[in-house]
Amino acid sequence: MPGRRVPRRLTAAIACGAALTAIAATASGAATTAGTPRCATSGLVIWLETQGNGAAGSIFYNLDFTNLSGHACTLIGYPGVSAVNLAGHTLGSAASRDNFHAPAVVRLASGATARAVLRIVEAGNFPASICHEVSAAGVRVYPPNQTASKVVPFPFSACSRSGPVYLSVRVVTKT
Repeated sequence: MPGRRVPRRLTAAIACGAALTAIAATASGAATTAGTPRCATSGLVIWLETQGNGAAGSIFYNLDFTNLSGHACTLIGYPGVSAVNLAGHTLGSAASRDNFHAPAVVRLASGATARAVLRIVEAGNFPASICHEVSAAGVRVYPPNQTASKVVPFPFSACSRSGPVYLSVRVVTKT
């Protein structure tokens, strides 16, 4: 009804709910643990340990993230990974997520390294008509929760067509 007043308790409850929502949004933002910011792509060196472990048509590599920012930072979750050609264009489908471990906050001191396991399935395992095998020049890597990427040079056989999932990645963990 027009002109009717909202009870004070209801007004206070609405204001309290709005404040809690704002606090939760801020807490889930840039800092993931007690004032330690998330690791920015610009402060990380991303590299691939080229001594892989093979199993059933796949090779597993350690994808490492070394913090050279000069201060502690955190990583949590999955990196984004895709194969690229020499021009930096994406080849085929991006890496799927392998839920071998649950995501957890990884705090990296300056100079420390975290890792995610990258699985590359032999492109030759897929039918040529579905895969269209080509040589990749490396992988484009987005650290967890970042929009900037870095390309890690590493030649391997890749599928140029979307569809076959020949890359998968696990969450970032401590080394």
